Amino acid sequence: MTAIQFFRGVDEPVIPDIRLTRSRDGRTGQALFVFEEPAALAPESMGDITGMFLLDEEGELVTREVKARFVNGRASAIEATYTWKNEVDFERFMRFAERYADGHGLGFAGQDDEAAAEAPEGESDPA
Repeated sequence: MTAIQFFRGVDEPVIPDIRLTRSRDGRTGQALFVFEEPAALAPESMGDITGMFLLDEEGELVTREVKARFVNGRASAIEATYTWKNEVDFERFMRFAERYADGHGLGFAGQDDEAAAEAPEGESDPA
């Protein structure tokens, strides 16, 4: 089972928006996760969030770069950044991401996919 947790043993049910950035040479990069109205921010949640834990059959990926976004003094979202420093770590992250997407009925949209989706009907990239 592939899951994302903010508290060990408690899967976060909210599906995040995930955006990837990579260095020009492809070795390093980051994945920014944005969870809108996550269960981890509910009043009955278990306490302080100390990290984001990405779990799958290979094990666990962990980041401590987790922060809350506030609107009108109320926490409304969690933003977490997972950073990789080499190609092996990137490939491991992508295996997790593919398993998470498959397990939650999601797909990937690349930069080109987003541009095509934003173009008005009848206008497409002439390439």
